[in-house]
Amino acid sequence: MALTVTEKILARHSGRERVVPGESIWVDVDILMTHDVCGPPTVDIFKREFGENARVWDPDKLVVLPDHYIFTKNHHANRNVRLLRAFAQEQSLPHYYDVGTPRYKGVCHVALAEEGFNRPGSVLIGTDSHTCTSGAFGLFSTGVGNTDAALIMGTGKIWLRVPQTMRFIFEGTLPPYLMAKDLILAVIGDIGCDGATYRAMEFDGEAVYALSMQERMTLTNMAIEAGGKNGIIAADQVTLDYVRARTDAAFETVFSDTDARYHSEYRYDVSELEPVVAKPHRPDNRASVVEVAGTHLDRAYVGSCTGGKLEDFKAAANVMKGREVVIDTFIVPATTEISQALHTTSIDGTSLWDVFELAGCKMGQASCAACLGGPPDTFGRIPGSEAVISTTNRNFPGRMGSKQASVYLASPLTVAASALSGVITDPREVLV
Repeated sequence: MALTVTEKILARHSGRERVVPGESIWVDVDILMTHDVCGPPTVDIFKREFGENARVWDPDKLVVLPDHYIFTKNHHANRNVRLLRAFAQEQSLPHYYDVGTPRYKGVCHVALAEEGFNRPGSVLIGTDSHTCTSGAFGLFSTGVGNTDAALIMGTGKIWLRVPQTMRFIFEGTLPPYLMAKDLILAVIGDIGCDGATYRAMEFDGEAVYALSMQERMTLTNMAIEAGGKNGIIAADQVTLDYVRARTDAAFETVFSDTDARYHSEYRYDVSELEPVVAKPHRPDNRASVVEVAGTHLDRAYVGSCTGGKLEDFKAAANVMKGREVVIDTFIVPATTEISQALHTTSIDGTSLWDVFELAGCKMGQASCAACLGGPPDTFGRIPGSEAVISTTNRNFPGRMGSKQASVYLASPLTVAASALSGVITDPREVLV
C-alpha cells in the first residue's frame, strides 16, 4: 500500500508496516519540547499521575526552552521559569536552555532547528501549536496539550489518530517580491482557518525546494492556522546539509510514495501570485497588498517564529537600508544565534543591526516578545487601539496585547515597506 511521508513516519514509529488515515495508534516519540508557558502545568500533571518522585522517560529526549514571557518583571512569569529550572535540576535534564545564561536560545521552534533536534523521519511533539514548524525538516511534528505531554514525559508514547494528507504544490520561480509568508497566506486564504483540520499539509514543488530551510519553516509553521495537524516538507540535500551541520545523531529520511493517496491537491504557479496580507482578525482574511494599500498604520513588527529568522531580517534590511521608518518599528530576533548574526551579517558593509538602528527601529532581545501579547512590560506589546502590520502568525483580537488593536499579517518585505511609509505598501514599490 502506497503511503504519504506522514503516514510512513507514523507507521515506523508505531512498529507497523502501514497505517490508514483515521485509525488511532500508539506512537513512539523521539523528542518532547516544552516551554515556560506550558511546561509547569505539564510537570504538575506528570507528577500527579506518575508520582512525586517519578523520572522522565528519557532525559536526553526532553527539550525545555523558556522563550515566551521571560524578559519581564511579572512575578507569575518569573515563577514559571523558576519552576522549570528546579525541574530541570531535579531530573538532570541536559537540554534545558535557561534564560540569563550563555545557554539561553530564544524562540523554541527556531531553537529546535539550530540545536539539531529537527531530524528527518523522526517524531517531535511540543506543548505549543506551532511545533508543526519542525516538519520543514521532513519529520512529523505537532503540538499537544499539557495532559498528552505529561503522558509522553512519563512513557515516551502518544496516542494519535493518523491524519489524511493534503498536498500543496508550488511551481515556478519565486519572484523577488514574494516570500514564504505570501505563499502560506495564499493557501490559508483559499482553504480557510479550518480547511485542513486534523490533516497533514504536505508542501512540494520546485518553488518550495528553492527556499532556504528558514523560509520552509514559515510554511510549515502556519499549517496550524488552517487547522492542520502537521505541516511537512520531505527532506532534500538542503535539509541534510543543515541538519548535519548541527548534529551527528542518527536519522532516516522518509519520502511519500509516488502513488500515495491524498485527501486533496492544490497547485500554484508562484509567478502569478502577488504579495498578500491577512486582515484583522483572522489569518484566512486574505487580501492582496494592492487591495489594502494606503491603509493607515501605527506600528510595524518584524519578529517571531515566522518573522524573526535571519532570512526575514535580510529581506527587511534590503528594503530599509538608507531609509528611515516613520512609525514605531520593532525588530525582535527569534534566537540569540540570529541576534548575533545581525551584527556579523552585512549589506554593502553595514551590519543588519546597524541598518535597522539607522532606520530608527527599536531593537529587542531574542524571544517571542509581543507575538503572544504578554505582560504589560513585554517588548513591542500593543498598548491600545492601534493598527499594526506584523510578520507574526496570528492576528486574533488581543493576540499581540490590546483587544482593540487591528493586526495585519504580512511578509517581512511588506512590513518593511509599510514601516517606511506609515501605510500598507506594496514591496514592489520600494524594491530595486
